[in-house]
Amino acid sequence: MNNHHFIPVAFPNKTQQPNGTLILAADIGGTKTDMALFELKEEGLVIVREKLFSSSKFNSLEEVILAFSEGIALPERLGIAFAGPIQQGKAKATNLKWEIDASSLSRTLGIAQVFLLNDLEAEAYGLAALKSQDILSVYSPLLPASGNVGIIAPGTGLGEAGLYWDGKALHPFATEGGHTDFSPRNATDWEFLLYLQQKFGHVSWERIISGPGIFNIFCFLRDVKKQEVPSSLQELLHTTDPAAAIATGAKEGSPICLETLELFAKYLAIESSNVALKFKATGGIFIGGGIIPKIWNKNLEAIFLDHFFQVGRLRPLLEATPVYVILNHRTALLGAAYYSCF
Repeated sequence: MNNHHFIPVAFPNKTQQPNGTLILAADIGGTKTDMALFELKEEGLVIVREKLFSSSKFNSLEEVILAFSEGIALPERLGIAFAGPIQQGKAKATNLKWEIDASSLSRTLGIAQVFLLNDLEAEAYGLAALKSQDILSVYSPLLPASGNVGIIAPGTGLGEAGLYWDGKALHPFATEGGHTDFSPRNATDWEFLLYLQQKFGHVSWERIISGPGIFNIFCFLRDVKKQEVPSSLQELLHTTDPAAAIATGAKEGSPICLETLELFAKYLAIESSNVALKFKATGGIFIGGGIIPKIWNKNLEAIFLDHFFQVGRLRPLLEATPVYVILNHRTALLGAAYYSCF
């Protein structure tokens, strides 16, 4: 298999399956499940069939797989990227009423090998499958160096993962860092924290850096800061996904929507710098998830970089850390399939 990108990700073992091997892969999020049948070829993994499902319309992953595979035989290998913590081959979704048991899936569906990964761990493995056009460089240090890597991915929730650098290759590992406590920096942040505490009790970064988090920022500006909401936006908020409506409002120049996304970029930068420091991620910070490629622009990039480096005495370490945006929305799906090749 030929890798097209510069990320040297280590795989779980050394024996790669032969060309022609079919692999079923699923990327399960709180909102959608992306499923694809891949064939392993000399040039890499090639999609044979792909379909997107609304996760909430199904009671289990088994139902989705049976709907996807209607009319075709199931392959011998299944890779699953799952939005939730994995323990002993079992998982319960954080933002979805599903539970998954790899052994049970194998027996029920007659699939010999079932690999269950946290979705951000899968995203980390997926870095090895990306091409240069799948990555947007946000910041490049003058003297790039090898080292650990961190991934942060806002979507329905907030995923975070790391890749440990052993001197030759990167080894992905899952975390649940998105559920750690939000840390305010200034008076507005403290107001926001108190507002969210009244709503949720515990306030994690996921309450802010996610699709629902964008709406939480918007509601804070509307309800606490008393910013005006255009009537057209009020209608849109009731008929479509709130985060998408706010992104549309920002493109149309709505002040409350613009400030919402600016605060979102600021908070993304702060938690990205936290990840960089905790992992000593001099190999890079990769920003994944479905939100950022849809809203990113030069203004948000400038706000992000302004706040990313505000870490006091450790600023030189952050200045040595490259930052990238992952543009390929299939990265976790590719990672689940790649993991299943070995």
